[in-house]
Amino acid sequence: MKRKLLLWAACFAAFSVSAHAATDDKIIEEKLAKYNLVVESIKPSPIVGLNTVDTSDGIIYVTDDGKYLVQGPIYDLSGQVPANISNQSLMKKIEALKDQMIIFKAPKEKYVVTVFTDITCGYCKKLHESVGELNEKGITVRYLAYPRQGLNHQSAKQMASIWCNALPQNALTKAFKGDEIAMIDDCKIDLSKHVNLGRQFKMTGTPAIVLPDGQLLSGYLAPDDLLKILEQK
Repeated sequence: MKRKLLLWAACFAAFSVSAHAATDDKIIEEKLAKYNLVVESIKPSPIVGLNTVDTSDGIIYVTDDGKYLVQGPIYDLSGQVPANISNQSLMKKIEALKDQMIIFKAPKEKYVVTVFTDITCGYCKKLHESVGELNEKGITVRYLAYPRQGLNHQSAKQMASIWCNALPQNALTKAFKGDEIAMIDDCKIDLSKHVNLGRQFKMTGTPAIVLPDGQLLSGYLAPDDLLKILEQK
């Protein structure tokens, strides 16, 4: 009988914890709904009492009672250098778009970076001109599209055609060289998924380089500088 009571108590405690967690999630969702933030997921953060909340506008942190909101990076200090771990949950969304990426794979791959790019961006062009050198250093470059002037702009239509091209790597390289872009009228790719994900990363411009751990680097970096950052991870 005593053993049965202990088992019943354990089950009751587990149920209580589960119910409490659901109630907390609901509180957080209701609080954020007031600010037009759509909650996609709520998970415990590395900091006790603080939840990682994946929203339509990116990652934020909310206390268990839904009273306080924190926005900004969280750094893990356990390694040799501080590591920004705030965007790790967004990496699953990055990988979900892998089939829509234009990939320049390194023959001897050591690192993989994902770059939000725009064919009208001068520094994006400069970065693309260094893709060969990056590949030689073992860095694979994966591109997602981020037309800065909006999805209705001509550049967005051009980028969609590049992504739909039978040879997208060649088409993107030619576009950065200033060659005419072959327009594809029946292109079905939805670049809004790329753009929305870029916004969730809190991009401030292009190019935006996402490292394997989710850290976002804004702007152009020389190949040696990018390699040095990757080697420190």
